[in-house]
Amino acid sequence: MKVLVIDDHSLFRVGLEGLLERRGIKVFSSGEGREGIRMVSDVNPDVVLLDLRMPETGGIEVLQTLHEKHVELPVVMLTTSTDEDDLAECLRTGASGYLLKDMEPDELVLALKEIVAGKTVVAPGLTGALANLVKHGDREEKEQSTPFDSLTPREYEILCHLAEGQSNKMIARDLDISDGTVKLHVKAILRKLSVHSRVEAAVMAVESGICSRSRVDV
Repeated sequence: MKVLVIDDHSLFRVGLEGLLERRGIKVFSSGEGREGIRMVSDVNPDVVLLDLRMPETGGIEVLQTLHEKHVELPVVMLTTSTDEDDLAECLRTGASGYLLKDMEPDELVLALKEIVAGKTVVAPGLTGALANLVKHGDREEKEQSTPFDSLTPREYEILCHLAEGQSNKMIARDLDISDGTVKLHVKAILRKLSVHSRVEAAVMAVESGICSRSRVDV
């Protein structure tokens, strides 16, 4: 089995390479999303292990690009996030699995083999969240009446800050998160709302009345 690991944390990436290689798996790796996308054509991996939170090009963006360019290639999210919204967004974007970084090495290898065989695998600790998505997902999608329904709570919060005219630095300070994290959320918001600029997103939010803010001079 050939695995391509895309993760910006070098210490974790090197450790994971060693664990997988000791179990007879050939591993290639990249610390940056765009580079990882380019490597797929050269490496031709059986599966991609992708971090969710990365600077510059986030995991969701990489997942979407890989799913569009290499539709048959299984891409597995390997993350620390147990958030149900993250799980839902990854699976809806085309992920073949959603695994957690605290898994035992042998459990990870077994999951990868099942995914390569065509199964969709979710970390055992998230089976409850998955069951909830399966049970309510279709109903929730049918009830969606606006583009804003696809936003996560954090994205909704940041959109309202955009509608107030705040910069990424201002939003990062107010929410106590990094500028890079804000940038990734803004990219996701623009994609989900099918707009090309933060101004368009802010105008949509103000015109829809979903936020109490009214400024759009971003």
